[in-house]
Amino acid sequence: MTGVLPDADTFDLPGWLQRLLAASADLPLRHRFPSVTGTPRRSAVLVLFGEGPRGPDVLLIEKSARLRTHAGQPAFPGGGADAGEDYPVTTALREAQEEAGVDPAGVRVLATLPELFLPYSDNLVVPVVAWWDEPADVVVGDPREVARVARVPLADLTDPANRFRVRHPAGYVGPAFDVAGMVVWGFTGGLMEAILEATGLARPWDVRDVRPLEAVAPRPEAAPGSLGEGGAEDAAAPSVADVAADGPPASTVPRR
Repeated sequence: MTGVLPDADTFDLPGWLQRLLAASADLPLRHRFPSVTGTPRRSAVLVLFGEGPRGPDVLLIEKSARLRTHAGQPAFPGGGADAGEDYPVTTALREAQEEAGVDPAGVRVLATLPELFLPYSDNLVVPVVAWWDEPADVVVGDPREVARVARVPLADLTDPANRFRVRHPAGYVGPAFDVAGMVVWGFTGGLMEAILEATGLARPWDVRDVRPLEAVAPRPEAAPGSLGEGGAEDAAAPSVADVAADGPPASTVPRR
């Protein structure tokens, strides 16, 4: 079933999230997705919102460069369903726990969005919307799969200065976000744009700013909290965890 779950507790949620839930059964996506193949892998992603140090935020990961598909790309935590599990909710929660250390007990699952087909990886993906009642540190789970985890403020995602479009060498042109040292594009960028518009938080930005994907420089390898050019501390440090070269990831948002 698509839309708000029958047993979802929504009475105390912020207005912008209530608006997303109201549109969840028919979330509009501007770019088209091709027809589903005969045997797609069923997958789910967790769109997890919470209240962070800089206001409401959403959880994103950056996939490891070692992966065969979508290597190095930012994404919502998620993955393929295991046999016999309660798909898509349990799938999304399990993957978020494995990839970003999210405790399912502190998460309130609210709704499922319309399923979307990713032809490159042959995945049929259901986004699961949730609210983080008990926000906690985010950590990189398996470094073979995840390179970075970040709680990205919605204010950064809606800032026109962080918005542009990317052009893939294959001809695809779609929305992109430059946040937390990551360029969010593709499936995740398109879904993020639709979500922000449904919440009513989206702001006008220059859609004429189109950049070749290969020209978008990858982020430098650096631990959160390290000093960048000019000696300024990484602004994303309080809410970002990277794979550490010589130990566990840095701490991120303190537990409440």
